[in-house]
Amino acid sequence: MKSTNLSLIAGTVALAAVTGFAALSAPGDADATGATAATRLPVERSSLLCPAPGLSELAETAYSSYTPASAGGGEAGTAELKPSVPTNADAGDGTTAKKDSKKKAADSDKPVVSLKEPGKPATADASGSDAPALVGTATGKLAPGWTTQQTTTVSTGSSRGLLGLSCTGPDTDFWFPAASTAKSREDYVHLTNPDDTAAVADIELYGPDGSLKSDVGEGITVPARSSVPVLISTLTSEAADDVTIHVTTRTGRVGAVVRAADGVTGSDWLTASVDPTGTLVLPGIPADATSVRLVAFAPGEEDADLKLKLLGKTGAISPAGHEDLHVKSNMTAGVDLKDITRGEAGSLLLTPAQSGRATPVVAALRVVRGSGDKQEVAYIPATGPVGAQATVAGNRAKGSVLSLTAPGATGTVKVTASAGSGGGERTVKTYTVKGGTTLAVTPQVPAGLKGSYALTVETESGGPVHAARTLTLPEDGIPMFTVQTLPDDGGTVEVPAAEQDLSVLDD
Repeated sequence: MKSTNLSLIAGTVALAAVTGFAALSAPGDADATGATAATRLPVERSSLLCPAPGLSELAETAYSSYTPASAGGGEAGTAELKPSVPTNADAGDGTTAKKDSKKKAADSDKPVVSLKEPGKPATADASGSDAPALVGTATGKLAPGWTTQQTTTVSTGSSRGLLGLSCTGPDTDFWFPAASTAKSREDYVHLTNPDDTAAVADIELYGPDGSLKSDVGEGITVPARSSVPVLISTLTSEAADDVTIHVTTRTGRVGAVVRAADGVTGSDWLTASVDPTGTLVLPGIPADATSVRLVAFAPGEEDADLKLKLLGKTGAISPAGHEDLHVKSNMTAGVDLKDITRGEAGSLLLTPAQSGRATPVVAALRVVRGSGDKQEVAYIPATGPVGAQATVAGNRAKGSVLSLTAPGATGTVKVTASAGSGGGERTVKTYTVKGGTTLAVTPQVPAGLKGSYALTVETESGGPVHAARTLTLPEDGIPMFTVQTLPDDGGTVEVPAAEQDLSVLDD
């Protein structure tokens, strides 16, 4: 009698689907040329981290969690975001303080937002300055493409503004151009650790003249399942308007995001730029932007010379007086592009000035709308294309604009507006984006919408398309807004196909 044991290939495929590792191989996978046949499988586990939403008692925060409806992903699974464990849970000698710490620690196991099914958003709300950072995990069918939008409104004070971000996954390396240590700014790096052991992070700062001296940015401990905010102006005595932040970890992994605040233009979240590369796309500059500032950084040993192009509705133009940008090695360069869009929504494309000489850079935009005491700020980091699929949640019946840009060849994408969190039917529409242009559209709202909804963008054909969503919620004459980019969600991983049966047969 013969019995078949578990195939090694099957185990490899399962590991790739769970962890997201793509570079897996086994004997017999490669052909004579070394090429490997592969297939794509949905991930079975995802992590998201949302920073503490604000420092103001007036802060009102809305969460919208969503996973696109698609086949695959294994079991039904769960998707929950829970409060991080307070870092001061063991501090204090008084009985009341100890009881309060124990209560906070116990509350950290209660989900703030819990997603039940793909294709329908789940929402939650929080108020005040003590709303915690959130740590979340999705499994099974809820894991591929899982996203959560955190949107905070602060009406007055130094934190005033509409602060929005798509909660980030953990990593070990982050770049944040467009930060600042100027006296007018109050920029915090929020570090959140999703794991059960402490992480250790380093924060490096680079200004226009190079590295900003700091001894206290090294070896920052982030306790298990906790969040630590770091005011970057306390890491150095040097004040600089344009600063690039580099966050790395020595041990463990963290989620990192910057909350940038200015007394005149308000505040918003700055998320990490795409990894250093020679060509960058920064999509979604609003048509009515009154001020746009580009900040770039070259982390390598060589200077970078870049060409700047604004991709608008009808084509690409070079910004007058700012056709080129020279970025010195390990120095932050900033350039004021003013009202570059001139009433027409656009995206910025950075390419090497000399063909065949691509120096890796990172970049971000600081965008202002309004004037005088009615200004509001948002940040747009360089981002990758939507790829197979990208999603942004937290859209309302009014106030959303989706910007689609094709920096090279013409591309076609499918945009799905999900069912609402409280009801409504999803809608689907296809858009073709001409090469070298930006197409700004008002998404088709789901029929019978109740609550908020998500937008999912999928590449159908043609060249790569980059995307960003602008969410606008005007208040007291201030054009409050926030911009979220839509890079590929990594909901699937490439897994080598089995070409040889490695199962062991017993006689």
